[in-house]
Amino acid sequence: MPPNTKQAVSFTDTTHVAAADAPLDRLLRGVFAGASWNAVRALIESGKVSVYGEVVREASHLVRTGAEVRVTMRAPRNKGPALPSDLIAHVDAQVVVARKPAGISTVPFDENETGTLAELVESALRRKGGPHAPLGIVHRIDKETSGLVVFARTLTAKRVLKQQFRVHSVKRGYWALAHGAVAPGRLASRLVKDRGDGRRGSTENPTLGREAVTHVRILEKLRAATLVECRLETGRTHQIRIHLAESGHPLLGERVYSKTFRGPLISAPRLMLHAFELGFEHPTTGAPLHFEQPMPPDMRDVLVSLRMR
Repeated sequence: MPPNTKQAVSFTDTTHVAAADAPLDRLLRGVFAGASWNAVRALIESGKVSVYGEVVREASHLVRTGAEVRVTMRAPRNKGPALPSDLIAHVDAQVVVARKPAGISTVPFDENETGTLAELVESALRRKGGPHAPLGIVHRIDKETSGLVVFARTLTAKRVLKQQFRVHSVKRGYWALAHGAVAPGRLASRLVKDRGDGRRGSTENPTLGREAVTHVRILEKLRAATLVECRLETGRTHQIRIHLAESGHPLLGERVYSKTFRGPLISAPRLMLHAFELGFEHPTTGAPLHFEQPMPPDMRDVLVSLRMR
């Protein structure tokens, strides 16, 4: 073999106990010496890696000290989440409102990502027949978040809806399960893309970032967590997740903003956040449109289990 030629690492079945807190991809690179970042992340996304017996497909998942990480090469590849039969909540010539399941992106992260909500909605519209232009993106919710999303079907609708989001006239309600005893109130800060450790967060510098305001209402106090309703006055990326985590109450299933939380983490199959309410004015008629979606089964199951503690 010529010098400096790297040989691909062969992944094998293995069980490893984490010696320190670390993202899952970094931990596996240590286990499989010489493996590339891309190879490790592809392994994770294929559904062949579990933590404490639960399959994890997010490379950034924070693995706590002492956690058992298992690689099973014969595990089936991820086929993606089951899609709801009632994907479309509303459709007309100007807008379409969709019910996003957890586990798929609203729009592609890059040119290689497929199976997004936008793609699925476009396929559903094509099946209905008639002319169809590419959807206009006016907002999005996180991949692990479930709930209601609106797309524009014309340039006019996109312009009007984006303005409604810009002036914060769109009504958006979220249900969230957060660790500990959350206090009701108004959470406000200036959010930046990098708070100094590569993650989004708040800054005290009044010249940096963008203002973010979240209103929190308590729906149910549980033994180790709280069911809350969050209303967005603004709509910044990861706003609810950051505000609750920085107040000492990261969401259940949180993998990015729970690093500083030192209490016991409650297990959840994914981020416990659901966009249950969406309201806006129709972009051409001005008529008020309002939609609600029930809590999905995976989140409801976690809530029920918390009530039994």
